[in-house]
Amino acid sequence: MSDGGRVTVIGGGSWGTTLAVLAARAGRPAALWVRDPAMAATMRQTRRNPRHVPMLDLPDAVAIGADPAEAVAGAEVVIFAIPTHSMRAVAEAFRPLLPTDAVVASVAKGLERGTLRRMTEVLTEALPSVDPSAICAISGPNLATEIAQDQPAATVVAAAGHAAAERVRDALMTKRFRLYTHTDVIGVEIGGALKNVIALGAGMGVGLGASENAKAAFVTRGIAEIARLGVALGANPLTFAGLAGLGDLIATCASPLSRNRRAGQMLIEGVPLAEIGTRLGEVAEGIPTAAAARELGHRHGVDLPITEQVCAVVFEGRPPLEAIDALMGRDPRDELEGIVPGGTFGEPAGGDETGRPD
Repeated sequence: MSDGGRVTVIGGGSWGTTLAVLAARAGRPAALWVRDPAMAATMRQTRRNPRHVPMLDLPDAVAIGADPAEAVAGAEVVIFAIPTHSMRAVAEAFRPLLPTDAVVASVAKGLERGTLRRMTEVLTEALPSVDPSAICAISGPNLATEIAQDQPAATVVAAAGHAAAERVRDALMTKRFRLYTHTDVIGVEIGGALKNVIALGAGMGVGLGASENAKAAFVTRGIAEIARLGVALGANPLTFAGLAGLGDLIATCASPLSRNRRAGQMLIEGVPLAEIGTRLGEVAEGIPTAAAARELGHRHGVDLPITEQVCAVVFEGRPPLEAIDALMGRDPRDELEGIVPGGTFGEPAGGDETGRPD
């Protein structure tokens, strides 16, 4: 792609490192900020990230360092690839250093515990000098290992300001990585956050030897659950049929590369919750997001049965087979209830509460 301004990625995990390389592949000068100075020095010397993506060559166009001011100096696009629990603190630390005209993006897929904020909302609060319409969310079926290997992939970048989304798109798009712009920030972020919760359940299903029918039903009802919450928050229901909805959910639930699916399998294998992050080497965002999503559903009166049962298993010790029975034993309902008005059959034309004529 064409040359352009500098792209800075904040966070040296697998996805952050891969995004910095993507910017270089797109012809952009790139900077990667790594929290640990010793790790940054190792990466500069070896041109590798041995902890997270050891197979990926880091080109010379990617400057690697632990100095925040150097990392964002002259940046046109600044991407925060930080776990949700650290997003606010890290963004606040960078607040006085950001160029005034930079576009900011988040790739974190989760909700902030306590506030239940989406990550663009966190960034808006933490970076008051940045135009809210220039704060973007990037989300889609993006398994970092595959993209690092230059396998074809696509994603969505959403912002209230279309020009901001276009700047992020142009900074990262290559012949192997395609970005689509979107204006439904709520839908894109809710899709990215809740798919990790569904993936925890999918991993449990894999650990229990679930049938193909069960897997398909679980993923399909998972996207319905995500859409119900998203619509209640103001999202476009069609967003959940796209890359940031169904696309991301399929990749995360089906791939053994998915951290959240692997976390669900570990729970079935009896791995203590406190050890899962250590074994994965990175955060499984579905675990903290499950509790936040359940609370958000309660706050807005949205039925989230899969999320409820995932929380029961993860945090309350409910046997997984009991959780399955609870899901299968729920009252019958319309497939599109809570997503479109009146479900499949639309709003009743008149009569009593059952839709029968008076």
